[in-house]
Amino acid sequence: MRQIDIYDPAMCCSTGVCGPAVDQKLIQAAADLDSLKKQGIKVNRYNLAQDLDAFAGNDTIKALLAAQGVDVLPVTIVNGEICKQGEYASLDELTSWLGNERLPTTVKRSFIKSIEVTTGNGSCCGGSGSSCC
Repeated sequence: MRQIDIYDPAMCCSTGVCGPAVDQKLIQAAADLDSLKKQGIKVNRYNLAQDLDAFAGNDTIKALLAAQGVDVLPVTIVNGEICKQGEYASLDELTSWLGNERLPTTVKRSFIKSIEVTTGNGSCCGGSGSSCC
């Protein structure tokens, strides 16, 4: 199995890469996961605000949340095993957890420049009445 499941904290959109103050870690995580998808790795992301069924349907995630609360998120599960809690994994960590199913050497980490976005009042994604998704 070549699969990564990310259980994200509640965010205004599926990746958290929206709105006026995007966390650089979220941008890098999205770029890293996109790189892995392009190499044939199945990547699933579940957002606590939008994918409650995925959280409720996973006994391991339910137990973690019951024991530690939402601060345990994000949780990264690789090939069915919990590999990281409380922060996003790096591309190096993700590829090492894939074990003997190593990716081709063409997998490179994309570095994304951080930009500052200013908006007026309104939704989490910036426009008055606009939606980020």
